[in-house]
Amino acid sequence: MGALVDFRLLGSVAVVTADGRELALGSPKRRSLLATLALNPGAPVGIDRLTEALWEEEPPRHARTVIHNHVSGLRAVLAEHRAPEAGVELATDGSGGSGGYLLRVPEAAVDARRFERLVQEADAAREPDRAVTALREALALWRGPALAGTEPSLPLQCAARALEELRLSAVEELARAHGRLGDHGAAVGVLAAEAALNPLRESLVAALVTALGRAGRRPEALEWFHRARRTLAEQLGIDPGAELAEAHELVLLGDVAPGPATASGPATASGPATTPAPAPAPVPAPAAVPAEPVPAPWPFPRRPRGFSGREDELAALDRAARAPGAITVVTGGAGVGKTALAVHWAHRRQADFPDGRLFVDLCGHSPLPERATGAVLRELLLALGLPAEQMPSSPEALAARYRELTAGRRMLIVLDNARRSEQVRPLLPDGDGCVTLVTSRDRLGGLVASDAARPVPLAELSAPQSVSLLATTLGPDLGPDLVGAEPEAAARLARLCDGLPLALRLAAARLATCPHQGLAALADELADEQGRLGLLEVEDTSVAAALALTVQHLSTPARRLFRRLGTHTGTTLDSRTAAALADVELPHVAGALGQLATAHLVVEIDRDAYTLHDLVRLYARSLRTPPEEDDSDTLPRLLDHLLNTLLAASAAAEPGSEPCCELPAGARRPVEVRPFPDRASALAWYAAERDTLRGAVEAAVGAGLHDRAWRLVLLQWPLIVWQVRDGWVPLLEHGLAAAEADLDPGAQSRARALLGWVLLEEGRPEQALVHLERAPGLAALAGDRSAQAVALVNLAAALARYGRPGSGNVPARVRDLLGSALALAEQAGRADLVALARQHLADTCLAGGDPEAAAHHAACGLAVAEPPFPAARRVVLQTLYGRALAASGRRAEATRHLDAALLAARAHQYDEGEAAARAALRALSGGAGAARGHHPGPDRRC
Repeated sequence: MGALVDFRLLGSVAVVTADGRELALGSPKRRSLLATLALNPGAPVGIDRLTEALWEEEPPRHARTVIHNHVSGLRAVLAEHRAPEAGVELATDGSGGSGGYLLRVPEAAVDARRFERLVQEADAAREPDRAVTALREALALWRGPALAGTEPSLPLQCAARALEELRLSAVEELARAHGRLGDHGAAVGVLAAEAALNPLRESLVAALVTALGRAGRRPEALEWFHRARRTLAEQLGIDPGAELAEAHELVLLGDVAPGPATASGPATASGPATTPAPAPAPVPAPAAVPAEPVPAPWPFPRRPRGFSGREDELAALDRAARAPGAITVVTGGAGVGKTALAVHWAHRRQADFPDGRLFVDLCGHSPLPERATGAVLRELLLALGLPAEQMPSSPEALAARYRELTAGRRMLIVLDNARRSEQVRPLLPDGDGCVTLVTSRDRLGGLVASDAARPVPLAELSAPQSVSLLATTLGPDLGPDLVGAEPEAAARLARLCDGLPLALRLAAARLATCPHQGLAALADELADEQGRLGLLEVEDTSVAAALALTVQHLSTPARRLFRRLGTHTGTTLDSRTAAALADVELPHVAGALGQLATAHLVVEIDRDAYTLHDLVRLYARSLRTPPEEDDSDTLPRLLDHLLNTLLAASAAAEPGSEPCCELPAGARRPVEVRPFPDRASALAWYAAERDTLRGAVEAAVGAGLHDRAWRLVLLQWPLIVWQVRDGWVPLLEHGLAAAEADLDPGAQSRARALLGWVLLEEGRPEQALVHLERAPGLAALAGDRSAQAVALVNLAAALARYGRPGSGNVPARVRDLLGSALALAEQAGRADLVALARQHLADTCLAGGDPEAAAHHAACGLAVAEPPFPAARRVVLQTLYGRALAASGRRAEATRHLDAALLAARAHQYDEGEAAARAALRALSGGAGAARGHHPGPDRRC
């Protein structure tokens, strides 16, 4: 038999001899044991870590015996194939007394290590051809999904995912190396299959889009981008990130020429990323450990049951623990699972702390009083073996003795539920061998600044992690059946629990007591915001109680602001919105917002941007107003703040136009309104706040504030006309109903004009014309010439497109309607509406075979549509002018204007306008009638 040469982890776990024979390793558990040891060649792996790797659920009582039997079986197989001759030994670890094992094997004999080395060689290579050779050799080692054939345990799944991440990084780097060689076709070949299998990996798709663009395959590049955008929206509800968006923009602009070879290398595969539970580099302990006192056995919390997910945070703790005398602070909101993470990590890394682990609840956010420093130090000294009769008397002496006793030890100190940095500092051990793990609802920035503590923020669980925790908490007998039978309901339940582990466990407890209820029924109950917090309560545990312990420590201004956040109709806010809710000046709200962010009651997601989770908002809404305060005007203040912001946004989105409405009587003007430097920033704000604005409309209607409700709808018109087919009908119907309840015919006219146009774009002309026919008369009744002009333009455009049976000479009526609209716009002094009417008149004349008149109207429209009018309006008018000139036989002038329209559309990323200008140019160059060319959809307003 040949000597052993290859331990294979990059595919099905296997061991292959020099003559190509694969060893019979046996069951998945035995393969899992071997894989765990091979991932850490030469390093001891404790029984606890092996147990986690072999059992996905609760291990049996005799787990140690089972592991020993598997080790014996592996030793027999290895011995049969002359393992010592290949430098392979499966040994018992006698260093730490944990009863673990280690696999001594040449690193070159493990394919995962060879893969890492080749990737590192490619990263260090200066010549791209050498990088290509090394990366191709590295990727050729893969035979399928990493660690296949092992148990689906959390550590091995984490290790497999880490290896897969490295593989994909290597694929991306190989494509970059091909690109540096100018071989973009080869880069496409490397990336295409991987992008199809990993559609949510934006860096991969971005690299493919760029490679396709550089290979001259622009249509395919754009198709890949749009496919990725749809997938991200459907599966994650997000837009493409900056890298993918930039790749798309460069392809659109034709600017994908390869630059200098500056691509960064792939992430290396060395270190803990490839191990299921990486051990930190051992920190040398002092030569002499004090013989006295001897640490006493001290209770430590049991391993949390049903723990799942948190791979990134566990890896962050692993990295932080490598530093000498490491201090790590796990921060997060109430119920997010800080203690569970700390205790799980402590059990997982138990073997790394031979001198023991200590756990203290500091009661920083607890029904119990906060622990006194002296009492905690006495408890810790007792745990370290100091007799009670030798206990120092003063807090300073206690702290000094504690530091002395920890200086020579390798221990883990878990300080749970801290509230202040000064509460923690006296409890920090001395010496480089100790690791301190602190959990807190506050950020403890002082501890980070003064003691170099490493923060590990803990956010809510992702949707898949939430579903996994739900199933795990329900247990093996119930969880798989319930979640498997109703996967959509499980996902919905996870969303309603905001990914909060405490809420998910409470939901699981409710299901466990009534399994016949089913997930869908419980999700339906939780969907009712009025009763959600009440349902998430089991005996003495509830989400509301956990949040209350945080709120009670806030200052009075922060507590007042938090209570009023319950009125907010969205999940995001900025300091201006917070100031409006709290009815304070902008500088005075910063401190309160900072306290809420520090306590994780709001989450800071960007500069002056915060998010508020539903359960937190519902709790804020449930709080009673103290007798000395009055919250009755909080909603009107919020609505008026939004109206003022909408007016500023519409002015930036449609410069040169006038607002479609004024503020209602008695509206409050905020101290400061959010600035919008340009159209793009305004449209981005509209899109980001769409849910907030919809909630505000519903709240206004519910409170009988109809004069606010219809304005909140109509002032969204810039986004509505820009994304006209994006499901606006229900919102506009709310706005129309509010305008009717407010007995305002002008508002009714504008609502019907806008609603009619949206219905028209959705392909519902009969319903649209019902509203469009009524809108002009309502505007005339209100004496609103601007609204009447808009209504006439929209009606004319609808009739021109669809006509109406029995309505006589439709083209003549269209021209009459547009002529009336133009006259009204001129009387009202509305240059923006004059340009709009001229645009439609030019389009109508061109379609009716009168290019000279079309050119006249387009030229007049261009004359009044100078900046600051939106560039899109000028592109439409200039395209119409070019088409009219072409139809009049003035081809040279037509070409000049169409080229200008094309350049302007491209510069402003107006894809539809660019397509229309290109179509007109093609028709002109091909001799076809320009009047029959495609023209962009007209811009509609309320």
